[in-house]
Amino acid sequence: MSRTVTAVLFVVSALAAGTIGFGAYRAIKTQPVPVSPPAAQPAASPEQAAVPPAAPVPELRPVFALEDREGKKRSITEWDGKTLVVNFWATWCPPCRREIPMLKALSAQRAAQDVVVIGVAVDFRDQVLAYASKEGINYPLLIGEQDGLDAATAFGLGSMGLPFTVFIDRQGRIVTIHLGELQAEQADLIVDTVLDVNRGELSIDQAKDRIAAAMNAPEAKKS
Repeated sequence: MSRTVTAVLFVVSALAAGTIGFGAYRAIKTQPVPVSPPAAQPAASPEQAAVPPAAPVPELRPVFALEDREGKKRSITEWDGKTLVVNFWATWCPPCRREIPMLKALSAQRAAQDVVVIGVAVDFRDQVLAYASKEGINYPLLIGEQDGLDAATAFGLGSMGLPFTVFIDRQGRIVTIHLGELQAEQADLIVDTVLDVNRGELSIDQAKDRIAAAMNAPEAKKS
């Protein structure tokens, strides 16, 4: 099998698994020409593609601005004072698509508690708009290609595969980041924990410990 075919098959298989970053997707999408990896640097495996960078996750949510569905540039600071669930996703990512019904329900159910779900689509604008319309996404969407990837990088997760979800308290502190597909039970547990932080019932460290313990519980690992 030629290197060209091998490289294309890698991209396709990684897309199916939802482990490839937007940069690799954009390269194959916008430049449909054979590309061979350098001889000294063979193509990475999907597992290698999902390795996070060394950059640390910041304590406070970084500031970034992206266009919304109407093309208006909007800053994440518009939602200061809210509890945020910021979901990084793409239309070509199967686990991202599977999360959307849960995120729609979460947005509707938690609105009265001042919880805002924000989708950050690291993807092509026209594809995001078409998919959002088809699925009836009911929460704010911010859309960007390279600038969307830059936003992900600001959280210390620029080379991670999608999806990942950032939970932020009303003081703008990052309580936890969930890597991979998020389940409804996990989302509810984390949001409830963040609300306890907002009420002063838990410190950030206590919240992190509670979430870690719950995620590592045997019953959680089975889900």
